[in-house]
Amino acid sequence: MPRTDDDSWDITQSVGATALGVAAARAAETESENPLISDPFARVFLDAVGEGMWTVYADPALKAKLIESEPDVQNRLQLMVDFMATRTAFFDEFFLGAADAGVRQVVILASGLDSRSWRLPWPDGTVVYELDQPKVLDFKGTTLREHGASPKARLVNIAIDLRQDWPKALQEAGFDPSAPSAWSAEGLVRYLPAEAQDLLFERIVSLSAPGSWLASNVPGEGFNDPEKVRRQREDNQRIRATAAKLIDTEITDFDELWYPEKRTPVDSWLRERGWAVLSLSFPELMARYNRTIPPGAEDAMPPTQFVSARAKA
Repeated sequence: MPRTDDDSWDITQSVGATALGVAAARAAETESENPLISDPFARVFLDAVGEGMWTVYADPALKAKLIESEPDVQNRLQLMVDFMATRTAFFDEFFLGAADAGVRQVVILASGLDSRSWRLPWPDGTVVYELDQPKVLDFKGTTLREHGASPKARLVNIAIDLRQDWPKALQEAGFDPSAPSAWSAEGLVRYLPAEAQDLLFERIVSLSAPGSWLASNVPGEGFNDPEKVRRQREDNQRIRATAAKLIDTEITDFDELWYPEKRTPVDSWLRERGWAVLSLSFPELMARYNRTIPPGAEDAMPPTQFVSARAKA
């Protein structure tokens, strides 16, 4: 179903379902022979919801059947797992670096099934604000607590759509804009129209005291190239149709959820506002963690930049 201005979702629908895809890739990486990351809660979420498109990443038997039907999908599936593994490692290291620098105020925008509040070794006194749709936050908190888990920082959930006045809700929940903070917008920006992307970062900067940190993965150059988008969608539609037959259920068309629009380059935009910025392409991020893009899968992922920035003190 295409996006609308006031659409909403729970964890198995629309944008919510993408969080399960990320969890499935994290589970596959965590359970691999030489994992880059460890997310013990990813499998917990998958077990709680049952089958969906996410199952093809985390169920070896189903993955084997899909590869048998679509042999060229093997490298694409591995690339998705590698993408999520390196992305997770990037954001984990970002937050731990901010914590080591003394930042004790963390904001995770569109937190989805990000379990960092529950699994990272946060220093005493850290407050983590998680913002997302009410049903998504409820599913995550209920599932983890039923599993016996507890947050490792003081967790403040803010159930709100980011198209609403989330800065007001954040401050009403106790966020202090005069203190340094660490922000993440992970797996979020491509699901926002270009105008909403600009507003998001304007709001973050306006709430960031000197010494604040920010990390995001954002559309890279060529993200909305019409020919590349067409090829990606054709491949995804074929794979989705095959997977739907294997699991006998309707599968969300993720290609309908994002906006292939011309966008403001986030890295240069932040530099113009006095932030110190580091930007890596996806191939550069893969190389950072000693991973390579599998043959034939070079165009399987939209061009992506990984941006980390600090507001100068």
